Amino acid sequence: MESNIRQQMYFSKKIEILFKILLVIFAVSCVFPFLFVLVISLTDEAALSINGYQFIPETWSLEAYKYIFSEGSQLISSLGITLLITVLGTVIAVFMTGTYAYVLSRNSFPFRKFFTFYLFFTMLFAGGLVPSYLIMTKMLGLKNTIWALILPLAFSPYNVIILRTFFKKSIPESIIESAKMDGATEMRVFFQIVLPLALPGVATIGLFASLGYWNDWFNALLYIDNNKLLPLQYLLMKIQNTIDYMARNTDMTLAQQQSIQNSLPQESIRMAMVVVATVPIAIVYPFFQKYFVQGLTIGGVKE
Repeated sequence: MESNIRQQMYFSKKIEILFKILLVIFAVSCVFPFLFVLVISLTDEAALSINGYQFIPETWSLEAYKYIFSEGSQLISSLGITLLITVLGTVIAVFMTGTYAYVLSRNSFPFRKFFTFYLFFTMLFAGGLVPSYLIMTKMLGLKNTIWALILPLAFSPYNVIILRTFFKKSIPESIIESAKMDGATEMRVFFQIVLPLALPGVATIGLFASLGYWNDWFNALLYIDNNKLLPLQYLLMKIQNTIDYMARNTDMTLAQQQSIQNSLPQESIRMAMVVVATVPIAIVYPFFQKYFVQGLTIGGVKE
C-alpha cells in the first residue's frame, strides 16, 4: 500500500514538472515574438535588407524611432488624445455597461425580458456604416469632436452579457434585499455594494474597453479631419501610408524611388510602430491581470 502511494506521488511530481516545462515553453513562445519585433525595430535598415531578420543584428540603429518621433508635437498631441479617450471612454463604457447589466441581472426588474431581447437583437442586426455616419455627423453633429472617438465604442452587448452573468453569480439577492430594507436606494446599492463586490468583473470589462479605445483608428478615419484630434494609432497609420506613397510614387524616376527606399527605414519603422503602440497598454495590463481571469471565467458562463 505504502509503495503504491509513493509511486503515485512520484508519478504526480513527474506530471507536475512536465506541465511546468510546457508552461515555460508557452510563456517563452508568447514573449519571443514581441522581443523579436523590438530587435527588428532597432536594426539598421541596410543590414536588415542584406542579412534579413536576425535576433542579434549586425548593426543597431535608432533611425526608425527618430523618424517616428520627428513628428514632435503632433505625436505628443496624438498620444494625449489617445490617453484621454482611453481613460474617459473606459469610465463611460464601464458605467453604461454596469448599469445595463445590473438591471438585467435582477429578477425583480419588470422589463428584464424586453431589454434582454433588445440587447441580443443589436448583436444580430446592425444599421450599417452609412446610417451610423449620418447619425454621428448630421443628427448629433459630432464630426471633429472628441465624442466621435468615444461614443461609438462606449457600449458593447457582449460585455453586458459577461457582466450580467457575473452579477447573477457573485452578488446574492439577499445582500441587495437587506440593503433596501435598511433604506438604501438603488443607486447607493449599485455603487456602494454591487460594484465593490463585482470588482473582478468590472475590471475585466474595463480592460476590454480600454483595449478597444487604445487600438481604435477607424472612427478617426471616419469622423476626424482636425490634426489636433488625431489619436496615436491613426497617426502611426498615416506615417506608414506616407512612407509607402513616397516609396511607390509613380511620378518619380526609378533612381529616385530606389534612393527613397534606401533612405527610409521601412521595415524597422513598421516594427517600431508596433512597439510604440503596444508598450503603454502592455505596462497597464499587469495591474488588471489579477482580476482578469476570475472576472472572465465567472462571467463567461451563460444561463
